[in-house]
Amino acid sequence: MATDSADKNSAIAAAILPLVGGAGNISSVAHCMTRLRLGLHDRSLVQDEALKALPAVMGVVDDDTYQIVLGPGTVARVTPEFEALVAAAPGTAAGAGPRTAAGAGPGTAPGTSPGTGPRTGPRTAPGTAEDLAAHGAAIKAARKAKNSTPFKLFLRRIANIFVPLIPALIGCGIIAGLGGLLTNLGLLPALVPSLAAMASGFMSLIAVFVGYNTAKEFGGTPILGGAVAAIIVFPGVANIEAFGQKLSPGQGGVLGALGAAVLAVHVEKWCRRAVPQSLDVLLTPTLTVLVSGLVTIFGLMFVAGEVSTAIGDFADWLLANGGAGAGFVLGGLFLPLVMLGLHQALIPIHTTLIEQQGFTVLLPILAMAGAGQVGAAAAVYLRLPRNTSIRNTIKSALPAGFLGVGEPLIYGVSLPLGRPFVTACVGGAFGGGFVGLFNMLGDKVGSTAIGPSGWALFPLLNGNSGLGETIAVYAGGLLVGYAGGFVATYWFGFTKRMLDELNGAEAPPRTAPTKEPTPVNP
Repeated sequence: MATDSADKNSAIAAAILPLVGGAGNISSVAHCMTRLRLGLHDRSLVQDEALKALPAVMGVVDDDTYQIVLGPGTVARVTPEFEALVAAAPGTAAGAGPRTAAGAGPGTAPGTSPGTGPRTGPRTAPGTAEDLAAHGAAIKAARKAKNSTPFKLFLRRIANIFVPLIPALIGCGIIAGLGGLLTNLGLLPALVPSLAAMASGFMSLIAVFVGYNTAKEFGGTPILGGAVAAIIVFPGVANIEAFGQKLSPGQGGVLGALGAAVLAVHVEKWCRRAVPQSLDVLLTPTLTVLVSGLVTIFGLMFVAGEVSTAIGDFADWLLANGGAGAGFVLGGLFLPLVMLGLHQALIPIHTTLIEQQGFTVLLPILAMAGAGQVGAAAAVYLRLPRNTSIRNTIKSALPAGFLGVGEPLIYGVSLPLGRPFVTACVGGAFGGGFVGLFNMLGDKVGSTAIGPSGWALFPLLNGNSGLGETIAVYAGGLLVGYAGGFVATYWFGFTKRMLDELNGAEAPPRTAPTKEPTPVNP
């Protein structure tokens, strides 16, 4: 069984590699919760439509890296196989060819299907799944261009620091939940302290990992970034007084670690320019840790601690006083924030809340945006009974949507159609309002990790009430989100003209006519 699974993952990697231009076109390989993230030398060599047609591929996202959505679990197993194929290739992959637009065909713009050509005018109601995919690709390209501002590129770099930490956050979060469950049930009391150590060990040192990743992302020596950030969690800082008060280990948390490591990178780069080469190996690391460390102890820890405390207090105040209204706004606006690239600013906030309180109360509310998408897709399915192309796309994407992987539904269905994307946001708003209401009533619903959403978030739920009540509130929010997205889309997601056009359109044949009809593969 294990061999079969390994063979399957290897086959997926082997199928993907030639479609992204071969090994010679790969500059970097990484993965997050659901996506294989590739750095590419030449984007035009990628065969988007062929990639999307692979059974294992749920969708693609063209961002600062080229991202292939494979889903939770699968991506973690396929990535090592893909890396092995890239490493084993001698030079560039055979058949990759010169770095031109040949991969898309002569005269074909990247991201368009061969033979279709560029769209010369707007289409308010694309008729087939192919039309939706092409329109979605155009929207993604436009979004990518608009999102390439210095501020949004900075936010992406911040996200790159925290994304590698997500697997550990998830694993430790689930272990913490298991320990809490055993405590509540009075089972295996001797095991609970061990589970607590496993769950808390990473969180107690998360500042070090943030410092390491920050220095790596901003072009410094990673271990120096980690060394400076380690000062924040060192127990001995309790003996140091700054700004008239004793410091406490962990004060400033991940925000302090991030600031300390960025400072260390700048000090290190200055030292590389100013220090004689013969003394560089001794003076540069010493001055980097010394200067950055002093600023961290006598400045950053205090400032970052105040900011971290303010973040936690504001999140509590917002949901305690805003309740349903705050949840409604957060749940409804999350997908537009994603489209603008601004959602990445929330990652350090989530991490700060998890570090402070043990869970983030914002993530379960924001996860309702995905529930709205699922409900909207179900309504689109029912409203287009004669459009088998779009219905097949929805059927293939819905299981991933329930598990919190929303890209196939967003870029393949709701966003290209326009109105269903808005009504899906309405569903997310109602789901967020439901969860926010219970937060206002005193039942906090939080997540012990970031990354998963939808049904995949259930094992990570935590709050100030019993686990059963926390799960019930979150499940209720999902149901409200599904229902809200469905109702809003069913009644307001289409104009009469859109329905007439979409239900009258069928996918054109993909092959030349032959004597015997050839079935069209979805």
